[in-house]
Amino acid sequence: MSFIKVDAMSDFPLHNLPYGIFSTPDNVKHRIGVAIGDQILDVSVIKFLFQGPVMSKHQDVFDQPTLNAFMALGHEAWTETRKTLQTLLSADGSVLRDDISLRSRAFVHQNAATMHLPADIGDYTDFYSSRDHATNVGIMFRGKENALMPNWLRLPVGYHGRASSVVVSGTPIRRPCGQMRPDHTQPPVFGSSKQLDIELEMVVTVSTYLPTFITFECVSQLFLSCFLEAFFVGGETQLGQPIPINKTNEHIFGMVLMNDWSARDIQAWEYVPLGPFLGKNFGTTISPWVVPMEALLPFVEPNPTQDPVPLPYLQHSDPYTFNINLSVSLKGQGLANAATICESNFKYMYWTMKQQLAHHTVNGCNMRPGDLLASGTISGPDPESFGSMLELSWRASRSISLGGGETRTFLKDGDEVTITGYCQGDGYRVGFGTCKGTILPALQH
Repeated sequence: MSFIKVDAMSDFPLHNLPYGIFSTPDNVKHRIGVAIGDQILDVSVIKFLFQGPVMSKHQDVFDQPTLNAFMALGHEAWTETRKTLQTLLSADGSVLRDDISLRSRAFVHQNAATMHLPADIGDYTDFYSSRDHATNVGIMFRGKENALMPNWLRLPVGYHGRASSVVVSGTPIRRPCGQMRPDHTQPPVFGSSKQLDIELEMVVTVSTYLPTFITFECVSQLFLSCFLEAFFVGGETQLGQPIPINKTNEHIFGMVLMNDWSARDIQAWEYVPLGPFLGKNFGTTISPWVVPMEALLPFVEPNPTQDPVPLPYLQHSDPYTFNINLSVSLKGQGLANAATICESNFKYMYWTMKQQLAHHTVNGCNMRPGDLLASGTISGPDPESFGSMLELSWRASRSISLGGGETRTFLKDGDEVTITGYCQGDGYRVGFGTCKGTILPALQH
């Protein structure tokens, strides 16, 4: 329990304590905050209270406008900081609870704050790690006999995305323009995408004594996919230095929700032979709060059975699959209510985050603070759990109901997409907040 009141349905109990970057109207400086209930604890105000053997020497990281420097300190620093925060915020902790002056300066209501990107993202990788998603897409375009490419069950497939267009939740997304070939008997045409899609994903923050963003995603989808979870990598590695799979957990800082907006018609024409380009790099939305891996460990589950058995550098027996409930809602312009169009779970991923990070670095690729690694579209076995509109509408062959007679196959201008996610504990939940974006009309060319 915390001395800060936390509702049972709040995403941010004492069990969570995610990190984010915020500002306020009376103090526009970007600063590190920790979410607790409906409040934000301004860590820069209480940095002097971090007196542990590691953080007593690095209190200055809490004055930084991003999480990069903190993530670069590594696993020991993260663990010590979390323990200090839990002690300070607990119902029995008197240091912060009973200091009225300090409390008045240290806490900000979330409604009074503006959230920003949690880190300077140097590189962004998107994986394609949901077997259900890859199978669905493969069936659509290659048939059941060739649904999965020969390499898919052997390694975590991924591609490098564009870090400059990663934006924080709430930032509008402009409908992209590009080349498309809607009629395969005719030359390509230029115009605004007609098949804008979402991808439900998650992202991890990796710290090799700096953070990295990695995502997992499908390279042959034609719609906007919006279900993505991603992780930040913390800690920097040297060029030529792989991260062995038994050390990967020391480099995974935390996770955020992600929407990998996708222009499927642009993607379909461009992706052969080198993969996604303009169909993906126009915008990627992430949630602002980075949930630390320690908060997610109580919700770990056995890893999926992998057949064939991966090569030794990808093998790990410890469970690193997480039961995270995920949901996507879509609200059309002028509609009174949003409709839930997808309910999935992160546990459906075939390749784990450890395997993704180990594979990403096995060739000596170095990781730097601020890099982002994403899961790729997270689809489950049932139609309601499909994490992209490409799958939900099955390549536009059926409509997705939004209620009130309104339907979609792809996104329209003015559509607002919101991704949420949480782990359910006994009387509490560990959540991620929201990952939200609204589609703006394309610019005229």
